[in-house]
Amino acid sequence: MGYPACLSARQAPCTCTVSWQSADSSRLFNFFTKRHLQQLPSASFVPDLLISQMQYNNTIKQQFLLRSDITFLNFGAFGACPKPVFEKYQYFQSELEQDPVSFFLVNGPAYLKTARTVLAGFLHCNADDVVYVTNPSYAVNIIAKSLDLKAGDEVLTTNLEYGACDRTWKYYCGKKNAKYVRQKIRFPLKSKEDFITQFLEGITTKTKIIFISHITSTTGLRLPVEEICAIAKEKGILSFVDGAHAPGQLKVNLAVLGADMYTGACHKWMLTPKGSSFLFVNNKLQHLFDPLLISWGYESNNPSHSRFLDYHQMQGTRDYSAFLTIPDAIRFMQDNNWETVNKECRTITQNNAERFCRLLDAEPLCPITDEFIAQLYSIPIKTTAPQKLHDLLFEKYKIQVPVMPHEDKFYLRYSIQAFNSNEDLNKLYVALKEIAVY
Repeated sequence: MGYPACLSARQAPCTCTVSWQSADSSRLFNFFTKRHLQQLPSASFVPDLLISQMQYNNTIKQQFLLRSDITFLNFGAFGACPKPVFEKYQYFQSELEQDPVSFFLVNGPAYLKTARTVLAGFLHCNADDVVYVTNPSYAVNIIAKSLDLKAGDEVLTTNLEYGACDRTWKYYCGKKNAKYVRQKIRFPLKSKEDFITQFLEGITTKTKIIFISHITSTTGLRLPVEEICAIAKEKGILSFVDGAHAPGQLKVNLAVLGADMYTGACHKWMLTPKGSSFLFVNNKLQHLFDPLLISWGYESNNPSHSRFLDYHQMQGTRDYSAFLTIPDAIRFMQDNNWETVNKECRTITQNNAERFCRLLDAEPLCPITDEFIAQLYSIPIKTTAPQKLHDLLFEKYKIQVPVMPHEDKFYLRYSIQAFNSNEDLNKLYVALKEIAVY
């Protein structure tokens, strides 16, 4: 049976929707009449992977520590670490505890240098231009706190940024009487050029720095940061890219991208243990940024060739074992042909997007192409009880998928990683369809 006329992508939005309810879990989102639900495509609308591919998914999932009873569609939140990488993490922690003195004074610094060198090769940058941080929010605090903003200066960003980063910039701009400009992006986006045109409307003669996500968090959109960084450079504006979701999901070539500063999480799509991220700063700008914690790296008794490394690496006693596993995580991706994995995950993500938009009576935020969509997909969802919907999906259906607020809207976002298949999205589709029936 075909779709109802009101569900056609070429028609006006369906007028047969009703308000979502929040009084009880069975009425969390009554957005279609039963007649329309019966006419929606079944869960098998998108054919599942070939048997060989499904076997690969099962095999690779066994390499992760994730619970086998959960359909895990929220890799974008905190990632997940493969067993071989986690075992190396525990190995370093064990070595630390067996001889803490030798670890912190001799072996640890050598391990950090090796890991940083491998990471720099992965990112295509100089190893001396990268320092480790626990998460991208920490990196944003380093830049925002030290940046020499004067009264009236402007920090230009989008209205799509991660909440913790928004709060950081608002705080430091407030202390310096600068202005944090969240340029509104209008949906649906028609093209990459459409986004660039909209974003550039926010540039003024007072714009000192552009802060922008490589891939946005709540809306899951890949943004044209290469073009934005090039335009910033032409205009003499600093550029800082929040790449929390990018490394391991996209190829990140910092030499080509051209950002003055870039932060990324290794504990998300790069598969390392939690608390492992990095900050890249162009070597001509490194002297501008102090560490958040002043410690032994300041006026060091044994200074290295780089004050940037001394300041930001020597942070007192802490367990940095997660940083040291980066070479193992990169090796795991190489051994499992991650470039092909990324491509197949993008295909699954994109091929399922339209049916979920139809199910949720939502208009796609952008064209469903590699230009905007990688391994995350967000659908606007009409609900007054997002947390209850999340909890119902998890407790009843064993599906871990976020339902997130952003400004005045909510988004359901699924993430696709190597161990996911169309079958996982079929389960989500069936669950949403069942919850909608009343």
